[in-house]
Amino acid sequence: MTISQQHTPVVIVGAGPSGLMMAAQLLRYGVQPVIIDSRQGPTSHSKALAVQARSMEIYRQMGIIDKVLIDGKRGGGVQFNQEGEEVAGLSLSNVGEAQTAFPFIQMYPQSKNERLLLDFITLNCCPVYWNTSLLSLNQNTEKVTLQLQSGEDKQTITCDWLIGADGAHSTVRKQLNIPFNGDTYQHQFYLADIKIDADFGDKVNLFLSKKGFAGFFPMPDERSYRVVGNLPDAFDKKDELQIEEALPHLREVTKQQIIVEQTNWFTTYRLHHRMADKFREQRCFLIGDAAHIHSPVGGQGMNTGLQDAYNLAWKLAGIVNNQLKASVLDSYAQERMPVAKDLLNTTDRIFKMILSRNWFINLLKKYLLPVVLKWVWSKPHLREAFFKRVSQTGIAYRDSSINLNLSHASQIKAGDRLPYLKVFDEKRQLETDLHEWCSKPGFTLICLGKLKEIDLFTLAKWITQNYGASLNFFYLPPSTKNQHIFDAFDVKENQKKALIIRPDMHIGFLNDVVDIDMMDNYLLNVAGVVHGL
Repeated sequence: MTISQQHTPVVIVGAGPSGLMMAAQLLRYGVQPVIIDSRQGPTSHSKALAVQARSMEIYRQMGIIDKVLIDGKRGGGVQFNQEGEEVAGLSLSNVGEAQTAFPFIQMYPQSKNERLLLDFITLNCCPVYWNTSLLSLNQNTEKVTLQLQSGEDKQTITCDWLIGADGAHSTVRKQLNIPFNGDTYQHQFYLADIKIDADFGDKVNLFLSKKGFAGFFPMPDERSYRVVGNLPDAFDKKDELQIEEALPHLREVTKQQIIVEQTNWFTTYRLHHRMADKFREQRCFLIGDAAHIHSPVGGQGMNTGLQDAYNLAWKLAGIVNNQLKASVLDSYAQERMPVAKDLLNTTDRIFKMILSRNWFINLLKKYLLPVVLKWVWSKPHLREAFFKRVSQTGIAYRDSSINLNLSHASQIKAGDRLPYLKVFDEKRQLETDLHEWCSKPGFTLICLGKLKEIDLFTLAKWITQNYGASLNFFYLPPSTKNQHIFDAFDVKENQKKALIIRPDMHIGFLNDVVDIDMMDNYLLNVAGVVHGL
């Protein structure tokens, strides 16, 4: 399929979850990208399985969360087994209660995520050019020139910006000569989507033994599981391994007579933990697996890629639409690289402990781990901290150059994700929430406290004359039913607070007064908004 336009604002290479999210977000802001992929079509394999709360918040903002909830399955918890015996069980049922509208982990395979996002971009008249590969790229200060191949046909197109969402073996990253540093785990692993004769319920079952490990992750269909495990050293050099050959080892690890009734997918692979030295090179960006890959611990990979796209898209759309200064793009790597680095280090440490054959580590896993897990889970504040990390709702950009904190509040600061707090709308007598207030594209100004009518009129006039639809406005006066919001933001009696929420639902500006000059300064000189929109 030949791409009709010779020049386009944005080209996305890779139509996996990260690339599709990038396209979907750009479309929300009125930017029509070109998205290509060397594959014949979307994946039919489940691959990544867990959708975390932060990703579901994004899907909700896009208006497509219902399908994720209907077609997925809640993870009920995690059960730890040592040599076939249960040693600890952790319930994940509403573990993040009051932190998010989605206080759970949703099992919703990568194939379904891709289909969901494909439907979204198709409805917005954005096709994916399948069977189209990137052969080479060259860039200068003005544009990026790409040579593409589709079947026997070659084509040259140009774009203003290029997004590399083309996975661990990224052609974009290689063309840019960006190092991808890290290592490969020594063990070989297998991944299977199977239906079995046993029912482990809605919990993730992790089996640890001297022989290795295996994890059973519940799929939406009955008695269907994603199984991940390590293979014996004897299989390291063996090609074309079949599931029947892996079953004896699985039974040894689980101490259970697993009978496979149906195999939907089976593959073997090696795991890597690597990160690109840079997430940006001039007019080119890396997102998702093209920028970082790590172990599957905690179901973080796909979700991190979705959020890379979510972070970058509004900034890039602002540049394309001449609404933001180009300097805003520097904040993408500034914000997302520390997240990727922290994730790599955390998952690597946990994964190495799980796989360790060291006798002392195995003793710790057998006797100390169950005690520690039960103790941690008995403490509400530790459960909350665990959920914040796994759900990715705890990710903050406090050190970012596009945020400004002028508040004395100690718990919430500029750069934090906007907390999920329910709001009672006194006028309409309806319950809503702060995230719902941020459902429209653009920045959102929220003023807390008692404002005079003339002040509200002045604010509305300032927004209309200077920012128009790019700055949405909400006002919340004090009331008994909304006191929890004032408490959360440490708003004292007779005090006011101004929040400007970025399009990605992170707090960009937080101030203990409602001052137009200060907000103007933030939007124009810190957030990089172009005046006179």
